[in-house]
Amino acid sequence: METSKPVFKDIFFSARDGLRLYARHYAPTTPAHRRKQTRPVLCLAGLTRNSRDFHEVAQALSQHPTSPRDVYTLDLRGRGLSEHDADWKNYAVPVEMHDVIDFMTVTNLFDAGIIGTSRGGLITMVLAAVQPGRIGAVVLNDIGPVIDRDGLVRIASYVGRIPTPKTWPEAARIVRDLTKRDFPNLTDGDIEIFTRQLFNDRNGKPISGYDSKLAKSLSMFDGPIPALWPQFGALKPVPVLVIRGANSDLLSESTVLEMQKRHPKLSHVTVPAQGHAPLLNDAPTISSIAKFFSDTDPIGDKVTSHAA
Repeated sequence: METSKPVFKDIFFSARDGLRLYARHYAPTTPAHRRKQTRPVLCLAGLTRNSRDFHEVAQALSQHPTSPRDVYTLDLRGRGLSEHDADWKNYAVPVEMHDVIDFMTVTNLFDAGIIGTSRGGLITMVLAAVQPGRIGAVVLNDIGPVIDRDGLVRIASYVGRIPTPKTWPEAARIVRDLTKRDFPNLTDGDIEIFTRQLFNDRNGKPISGYDSKLAKSLSMFDGPIPALWPQFGALKPVPVLVIRGANSDLLSESTVLEMQKRHPKLSHVTVPAQGHAPLLNDAPTISSIAKFFSDTDPIGDKVTSHAA
């Protein structure tokens, strides 16, 4: 859970079309001259999610005892504290990819590690095809080139349709109902944390953490969902870790096996008792992510990171 002591720096910047976007920077407290060179990491959330999703893993990576690193978490347009777009058609992967490029330009990120959850993973694959030099290692959280339609239909059934709760306890009850299929083992404390991630706080009351017009963007998937194997293929030069929730209905085991066949440097872990998408806040999963980035950190001066 987030504490009162600041552990990250707020970043506001303008996308190329002028929209004001928000991000966080979790910086190592160990002085640079006392730590080994590590690859910075950028975290990209799912369709309706935001930078708050990565708080635990960002803290753990930035304060790792042997491999601390700069970690950035981004609110895509219309999510979290980023400005809403007047044109819902801009809630599209290509536009959001350019927002990511703009942020990486502002923060001088090249050869970075990326954690992409769901939609964030789609953006990562497309980014690898467009500007491969931006990416040095990738964690795909419950997403792959093939998206199972059942999971997408389930998500589309509630995006933009959740009533605005009047109180935080009411918000928690809504979250409990929404998550019981994918996350049956969450405690009341877990649900409280999850709720604060999902909803924004306005004057002590919960409001939606995303623009409801995001629901319109899902209509683009009314037809067959195209596979993204060519975009996934753009990740072949870099190491990839795939995280899959055991209860996931969006990323199948068969897709993960096919990804392994096509990518020589791909590993994967399954998170038990979690669905779409794993919360990345349990010790085993965080440890797997930290080890992956530590094992794939470059040697030399290739990586560039500038704290915004």
